[in-house]
Amino acid sequence: MAETPVFVGIDVAKDQLVIAVRPSGAAWTTGQTEAAWTALATRLRPLGPTLILLEATGGLELPVTGVLLAAGLPVAVVNPRQVRDFAKARGTLAKTDPVDAHVLAHFAEAVRPGARPLPDAATQALAALVTRRRQLVEMLTAEQLRLGSAPRPLRPELQAHIRWLQRRLDTLHTALRAAVRQSPVWRVQDDLLQSAPGVGDVLATTLLASLPELGALSRRAIAALVGVAPWSRDSGRHRGRRRCWGGRADVRAVLYMATLAAIRCNPALRAFYHRLQQAGKLKKVALVACMRKLLTILNAMVKHQTPWAAQGTQG
Repeated sequence: MAETPVFVGIDVAKDQLVIAVRPSGAAWTTGQTEAAWTALATRLRPLGPTLILLEATGGLELPVTGVLLAAGLPVAVVNPRQVRDFAKARGTLAKTDPVDAHVLAHFAEAVRPGARPLPDAATQALAALVTRRRQLVEMLTAEQLRLGSAPRPLRPELQAHIRWLQRRLDTLHTALRAAVRQSPVWRVQDDLLQSAPGVGDVLATTLLASLPELGALSRRAIAALVGVAPWSRDSGRHRGRRRCWGGRADVRAVLYMATLAAIRCNPALRAFYHRLQQAGKLKKVALVACMRKLLTILNAMVKHQTPWAAQGTQG
């Protein structure tokens, strides 16, 4: 008889890991230390798990994921929203670390998301810089908004903080560009991406750090991954309005700003945008369609390692 597949769910907290195994139902808790991660890999290896599943928890999952992958174990990291929706669908409303671990194991068994390799150290470092840049931009925007309505005594402090944030952004931008240009592979991809009118340093760096699948997926899959693919909302004879949702919000936000520039300076996208408006599409709908078109063009450019050529991007 064939061996029964084994699925493992690991709930990651700041100080501990809770592990659950299906179909045996075994469960235990271990620490968040390098020794504990190594011991966990040693304990799981004899089980021959089909898949080990963790949630993305802001980076807390990365060390243990790296140790498990280094041990040759199949690991997948998924969006917490997907797992929570799965828990609700099966009637599990309680939320504790042990419950979450069992839900993760069940999700792994039922859905079987594909195991993906952990990004290398250089990609993780670049992603951390990109995330920090986004955080600084958010703080700068918030402080600038506060300045407009702040009482006069607070304005000097806000202005000083705004100047500091702007200096930090400049420093961080220099560090990001240096990291990209120091890598032969990233340098080639960066030049390729920026050959498209409307694509600048910020979008190119974000794609390199946060969308490593670019060029490896189909145009529909890459659009769905970023969250610019329209989903149907039909029932019977009712035809609902298509909506985009889900996906990688950080990539989508940067893509949005780049598209605003591209519909002014990119001939193909400008013509496409005006054609949609003439067809009666709302401005927001037309803009999202342009975001999707720009993304699919960049996906094809990376896939075929071909720089921008306006005459070849109409499809």
